[in-house]
Amino acid sequence: MTKRKSPPKPKEPIKLRMKKLANGNFSLYLDYYNGGIREYDYLKLYVVPEKTPFDKMANENALSVANAIKAQRIVDLQNSAHGFSNRVSRSKVNLTDYIRKLAEKKLEKSSGDKRGSYKNHLALIPHIQKYSGDKTTFKHIDKAYCESFLDYLKTTYRENKWGERFYLNHNTQWGYMKILEIVLNSAVSDEIIAKNPFHFIKQENKPEKKRAEICFLTMDELKILENTPMNPPIIKQAFLFSCYTGLRFSDVERLTWGKLQKDSNGDTFINFVQKKTDKQEYLPIPKKALSWLPERGGATANDVVFKLPTNKFTNVVLRNWVYATGITKKVTFHVARHTYATLLLTLETPIEVVSKNLGHADIQTTQIYAKVVSSAQRQAVDKLDSLED
Repeated sequence: MTKRKSPPKPKEPIKLRMKKLANGNFSLYLDYYNGGIREYDYLKLYVVPEKTPFDKMANENALSVANAIKAQRIVDLQNSAHGFSNRVSRSKVNLTDYIRKLAEKKLEKSSGDKRGSYKNHLALIPHIQKYSGDKTTFKHIDKAYCESFLDYLKTTYRENKWGERFYLNHNTQWGYMKILEIVLNSAVSDEIIAKNPFHFIKQENKPEKKRAEICFLTMDELKILENTPMNPPIIKQAFLFSCYTGLRFSDVERLTWGKLQKDSNGDTFINFVQKKTDKQEYLPIPKKALSWLPERGGATANDVVFKLPTNKFTNVVLRNWVYATGITKKVTFHVARHTYATLLLTLETPIEVVSKNLGHADIQTTQIYAKVVSSAQRQAVDKLDSLED
């Protein structure tokens, strides 16, 4: 009678192994392939030489726990192979490594101001490292972790070379919170975690973004600055040109002579791509702005109009120039853009036109300036009311 062969035992996808340590003990770990990559999962369980009955009992307990973990890992692998979530093993993904990968994806898809998202993601990493260390994984992330991180943001600080401490302002705290929320939302999509813990934190316990007061110059202040010399004069020219065009520093410094074109009526316009939004824009240029262009001389169409230093240095020169006139407003180059918007609205230019000239994608962004103008007009009327007969 032919002896029936027993079916071969299925090959285990995960094996429990031991590694001998210098002290004579054995470390238990799992050895398996996951997605074509060999992985080792050290369980922090140990088998010791059996010198006493207690040692034998401890070893049996360690092996029992290790085999239970092994069985769960096999279930996770099988679930993953059939399209089910493998969230248990994925929760061991390192948080800062994951943020870096997200940042790189942002950079690959970046254009214009989207590069800021890449930088903001990277800026979050040092705070995660300072708060909970390099080895933080998603299994550490829960509601308590997120709430404590918000408390950390309120108390952390940076020091300058003189030892002066600067705490994070309210909007910076809000910004880091939003980036972490985005990261956790992405982790939910990638099935690393089941839910975003921020969804369980009450809104009153989260920092809220506070809109900074818009700084702009009045016509009287512009006249003062127009009559005040500056060294180097090119910064003054570029700033006043921006006050009458609304162009950002990034677009002013890239402006070439060839971009200044004439339409059929002889009026000047710029057809350009905004650096921040990466969108093509058409901008009419008033004669008032043209009066602040430097002498072209022999410059070609590809030569830049305003040969400017860095934005940071430009703002230092502007601040000193403005203070010297007695104007106490904190002026940066971007104030020129605010000035342009408020001037147009004060002159009763339709808000749709102002929005188009500024290159805003959403007219609600332009509405901010409308509120500023309304407030300024109300203050002017109040001053009239206070006059005595």
